[in-house]
Amino acid sequence: MASILDEYEDSLSRSAVLQPGCPSVGIPHSGYVNAQLEKEVPIFTKQRIDFTPSERITSLVVSCNQLCMSLGKDMLLRIDLGKANEPNHVELGRKDDAKVHKMFLDHTGSHLLIALSSTEVLYVNRNGQKVRPLARWKGQLVESVGWNKAQGTESSTGPILVGTAQGQIFEAELSASEGGLFGPVPDLYFRPLYVLNEEGGPAPVCSLEAERGPDGRGFVIATTRQRLFQFIGRTTEGAEAQGFSGLFAAYTDHPPPFREFPSNLGYSELAFYTPKLRSAPRAFAWMMGDGVLYGAVDCGRPDSLLSEERVWEYPEGVGPGASLPLAIVLTQFHFLLLLADRVEAVCTLTGQVVLRDHFLEKFGPLKHMVKDSSTCQLWAYTERAVFRYHVQREARDVWRTYLDMNRFDLAKEYCRERPDCLDTVLAREADFCFRQRRYLESARCYALTQSYFEEIALKFLEARQEEALAEFLQRKLASLKPAERTQATLLTTWLTELYLSRLGALQGDPEALTLYRETRERFRAFLSSPRHKEWLFASRASIHELLASHGDSEHMVYFAVIMQDYERVVAYHCQHEAYEEALAVLTRHRDPQLFYKFSPILIRHIPHQLVDAWIELGSRLDARQLIPALVNYSQGGEAQQVSQAIRYMEFCVNVLGETEQAIHNYLLSLYARGQPASLLAYLEQAGASPNRVHYDLKYALRLCAEHGHHRACVHVYKVLELYEEAVDLALQVDVDLAKQCADLPEEDEELRKKLWLKIARHVVQEEEDVQTAMACLASCPLLKIEDVLPFFPDFVTIDHFKEAICSSLKAYNHHIQELQREMEEATASAQRIRRDLQELRGRYGTVEPQDKCATCDFPLLNRPFYLFLCGHMFHADCLLQAVRPGLPAYKQARLEELQRKLGAAPPLAKGSVRAKEAEGGAAAGGPSREQLKADLDELVAAECVYCGELMIRSIDRPFIDPQRYEEEHLSWL
Repeated sequence: MASILDEYEDSLSRSAVLQPGCPSVGIPHSGYVNAQLEKEVPIFTKQRIDFTPSERITSLVVSCNQLCMSLGKDMLLRIDLGKANEPNHVELGRKDDAKVHKMFLDHTGSHLLIALSSTEVLYVNRNGQKVRPLARWKGQLVESVGWNKAQGTESSTGPILVGTAQGQIFEAELSASEGGLFGPVPDLYFRPLYVLNEEGGPAPVCSLEAERGPDGRGFVIATTRQRLFQFIGRTTEGAEAQGFSGLFAAYTDHPPPFREFPSNLGYSELAFYTPKLRSAPRAFAWMMGDGVLYGAVDCGRPDSLLSEERVWEYPEGVGPGASLPLAIVLTQFHFLLLLADRVEAVCTLTGQVVLRDHFLEKFGPLKHMVKDSSTCQLWAYTERAVFRYHVQREARDVWRTYLDMNRFDLAKEYCRERPDCLDTVLAREADFCFRQRRYLESARCYALTQSYFEEIALKFLEARQEEALAEFLQRKLASLKPAERTQATLLTTWLTELYLSRLGALQGDPEALTLYRETRERFRAFLSSPRHKEWLFASRASIHELLASHGDSEHMVYFAVIMQDYERVVAYHCQHEAYEEALAVLTRHRDPQLFYKFSPILIRHIPHQLVDAWIELGSRLDARQLIPALVNYSQGGEAQQVSQAIRYMEFCVNVLGETEQAIHNYLLSLYARGQPASLLAYLEQAGASPNRVHYDLKYALRLCAEHGHHRACVHVYKVLELYEEAVDLALQVDVDLAKQCADLPEEDEELRKKLWLKIARHVVQEEEDVQTAMACLASCPLLKIEDVLPFFPDFVTIDHFKEAICSSLKAYNHHIQELQREMEEATASAQRIRRDLQELRGRYGTVEPQDKCATCDFPLLNRPFYLFLCGHMFHADCLLQAVRPGLPAYKQARLEELQRKLGAAPPLAKGSVRAKEAEGGAAAGGPSREQLKADLDELVAAECVYCGELMIRSIDRPFIDPQRYEEEHLSWL
């Protein structure tokens, strides 16, 4: 059989699909959403399998992508749909006339049960080829099986339930292990649990479903032709691994709860919708005589597993007296009924038929329909053909159904990824809430839609629902994009106006005090909302204007604080003369710019507190920008005003270490005006070096002169090194001060003498005090009696100068003796030098043939050489190389010049004509060769390179040249 299950689209068998949903054209919405939808494909798409059976198909089951069908009476065909071209044929080995009654395949696709009409049951495992009869099951015509999804595996089914045509429910367990000839049998046990009865006695068990709840309880749903039973209870825990015996034992004395319908098809079928494999079912559909009982499955309910039950009547032409439904399958939002000639799909939300798919007569009547829960694919078959239904995007149009039912939450859930449909749902919900007078909910929904803003706003205004309008505006504001600044400004302004109007209306009503407080809290929450902060900040000017127009100063300050517009807060406090509160705001937020702006106002009213705040901020403030406030404040001239200014300036200078000239100059001016005693101390503390003082010396001099502070002027003169002016002014104040000034120019004796002469003249001529004049003469060793005598009047007797004249004569005598001693020492030194020169003329040295150069260690006599008195010998070129690095730069240049000139004047034979001409040229003005050599020797050979000063000066020179250090370092590695 080639290419089994190769799918193709059969144009003859594909049916036209009728289904609800959005049309494939643009849908206009209230607002400006108008999306063009893509062309929708049908929800249910049928495909015929390219498969022609060798014999008629008697039964077909599908689970976990495993398809099993019985052909004729003795052939089983198994197909793994993932490997459709590798079918597996298994012979049942039946020689009698027994037919396949039903087949059952578990949720793993591993365990297949084949119920025969002869009341026998065969078992086939997915991984085996052997058909094994179940001896314990013999004599039971199996109608239904309830698989154990919690414990079933590929090797074992776990405890399962089996329903028979006689109304009995058995518990069984199957194992896939085959063993040998006398190995274990597959049916581990098979025991009866319960009998289902109808009015006439036991009734066939048409369907069975076993589930386990999240709390460990077990649930079993069983159906007969007219009844649906529920068994709820704890399952048995023991050696037999949580069987069902305990659950059914609870109903031994009383029947379980059931639902019964009088009409009878002669059979029934139960279908479940399970979203995921091995998960609990979400919904059920029971096909019985009166229609389809549909509802939800809730394993958490204590009394009943089923909820939200309702009966959908069969569509027209279906049911007793018409075409009987043969099977039912359940999807998420539809149940599909199988009839002999067609398939009809009914929406479980509305009961509307959305699909009526007719089959061609050539395929024969339909037999059954099954669903693969793992892939959600539906399978239908006749005796000669197999069909498959694909379910695609079943939930895409469910939102419309929920919308028509006013179930807006579910409608939004199922159109969340379709903005156009979601907008329609929100608009409909908003209209519905508005009609129900749930205005706040309506506003929240309207804010999420794309409806016209003006239309919605007018709608709330006409209904006089300002609170709902504010809610709508707030949510619209929160949804704006950063680029929509104009809209944000309008909305924030409008919201502010609404809140202020509301507060104004409630403020004067004592009965509405609680409402007023609630509104105020909402208004403040709006102003302080982080979501709206950006827009409120952009609109802060217009909001402040609104607050001012309503006279709401409380919220003006509150909003300014939120916007960190502390300038407006401080200005408000200053306008209302709340200066301490203004300073508290400044101190709390520590913004230097605000201090600079409001200090001129605050210092006039709370100077001490303001200066304390300045000092607390320390270096965060620039004292230069506070000087204008201090200047305006201190112009009053009162001691308190000046003292506060001095306090802050001293803090800047002494604590912060300010070096700005303007600050020091201003402090000087304050000292000069208010605290003269501190002026001289400040100047002396600043020092006497003009390069280290931070004030303007000329400004300080002028300031001190204007206020008559002479001692301070003298100090400034000293710093300016104007010693003559300092002495002149000091003589007007204090002679001792003048003496201190006269001693300052220590290196200039002539100036010191001149200054002391001024002091002496002042003492003699102005004070006419000879004794003081003599004291000045004694204080300065530079002055002599002859320098001072011209200042004295003629009538002064010599007795006053007797001691001074004697002292001067003694000094002259001592000086003459010192000169004589120095002359004698110089004569003796000259004689010693002459004697040493005579001795040097006769000294000589001997050079042996084996003597070597002290630098290169080669024989000395090979090249020109130098011999020093210390005994060191050097080749001329070696000595030149050793001496050159230690010479100063100018001597190195001179050395290169001499070498160049010697190289330009080659030696000539003595007595030749050219030699005489050269000597004549040298005599004419150019240096001779001998003179050049003598100059070179004076530079190079003035002293031994190892014993002279050159070696001493090289004591701090490194042994290895830094430029060659790396090279030398690597050579040692």
